[in-house]
Amino acid sequence: MNPALIAPIADGWGMHGDVGGWWMIVMMPLMLLFWAGIVFGIVWLVRGGSDGWRERRRETPSEILDRRFAEGAISLEDYNERREVIANSSR
Repeated sequence: MNPALIAPIADGWGMHGDVGGWWMIVMMPLMLLFWAGIVFGIVWLVRGGSDGWRERRRETPSEILDRRFAEGAISLEDYNERREVIANSSR
């Protein structure tokens, strides 16, 4: 007998336990949650969600001073005074 003809008939024989259509109502949201979790996990890893595993680099005092001056948080006079203090303390 031709297998292509047996497959549609076999489904009508109750081979799947007569579950009915309710399983689709339950499985669709669960499947969507599963795949959303997979996609979220991949995006989280790609965007750097695993930064906690790596050691973060700490800024040196001179880098902090340079950044604060570039942001405009301190004036040129303050910058020069603090630069001298940092230079003298590192000797």
